[in-house]
Amino acid sequence: MDFAFYCSTIKSMKYPILLHKSEYGYSASAPSLPGCHSQGKNEREAIVNIKDAIRVYLAIERQELGATKWREVEVAFA
Repeated sequence: MDFAFYCSTIKSMKYPILLHKSEYGYSASAPSLPGCHSQGKNEREAIVNIKDAIRVYLAIERQELGATKWREVEVAFA
């Protein structure tokens, strides 16, 4: 893939994450991405690791979906 094209297609999104402290360190998950979890010795490391896990998750999704088009829809409800 042409690097210039790749750079022009990079998007930035925000994903909420859950951090949980235990006696072993911190676990992190992205609830909007089923199965996307990571961990770290401390909060900072867990956040760095979950960011990486999200990137990998999205790359795999893109690869598996191939030519599928992504769209966003707005739904009103009462």
